[in-house]
Amino acid sequence: MKSNDVRAAKANKVTWIGFFTNLLLTAFKMVAGIVGQSGAMIADAVHSLSDFITDIVVLVSFQVIRKPIDREHDYGHGKFETLATAFIGLALLVVGVGIFWQGGKKIILNLSGSPLEKPGNIALIAAIISVILKELLYRYTVKIGDEISSQAVVANAWHHRSDAFSSIGTTIGIGGAILLGDNWRILDPIAAVIVSFFIIKVAYSITVVSIRELSEGSLDDSIESEIIEVVSNCPGIIKPHNLRTRKIGYNIAIDIHVRVDPNLSICEAHDIATNVEKQIRNKYGADTFISVHTEPNLLIE
Repeated sequence: MKSNDVRAAKANKVTWIGFFTNLLLTAFKMVAGIVGQSGAMIADAVHSLSDFITDIVVLVSFQVIRKPIDREHDYGHGKFETLATAFIGLALLVVGVGIFWQGGKKIILNLSGSPLEKPGNIALIAAIISVILKELLYRYTVKIGDEISSQAVVANAWHHRSDAFSSIGTTIGIGGAILLGDNWRILDPIAAVIVSFFIIKVAYSITVVSIRELSEGSLDDSIESEIIEVVSNCPGIIKPHNLRTRKIGYNIAIDIHVRVDPNLSICEAHDIATNVEKQIRNKYGADTFISVHTEPNLLIE
């Protein structure tokens, strides 16, 4: 099985698990919010609905990513994974801003004398279950995402954790209102606002990295230095230069010029370039896109 097929199979498995978990959890939280008369829990259930969108985005993107190179996509379909990651990052950003807005509005209204709703015990139970399940789902999803080096899956994992963070705020608010009395109901929106900052920070990081890749940003300086070192250690190579790099989803693309002995035959120079490609692929993966341009070393040092 090809590497993209293996990655897609693992990504689909973890995403389907998340999808059905979100389905059951959202339904339970909505019922608990209605029965327990908790506006915070109903809002938390609506927040969970956003996870369905990102789950679907991941599933669709990996159906596209696993397609082989075709006439219209000479470098494969890896950018669709980056595009999916950017979408998830933006969705997280919207969720974070929404939680901040709703929490801030409740704080202002409460300080102005408007009472907050008193939730029932079932809403507290639902919030606690949500925190546990979503944190477990985050840990499982991020583990698979790191294993297959998928930014989209890792980003989706953070969407699960954002739901857990949201539920933590809901748990504190509901628990405070039930155990400490009416004057402590404001704990719910305060906790939600604090959590929203963490969500926005993660969303910003995910989105910026994805946009950088979509705009053909180069790899980090440390990786480019490592590439130069790998090429320099290849027999017959003199002064590698004009290195250009970029990411194409999971894979990377490398263009580099190398100088060789001008007395070599075309076949000998080709063999050197082929060995460079082999060493790079040994280091960065068999699906790495590589272009090696050989030049005669006619420069006087």
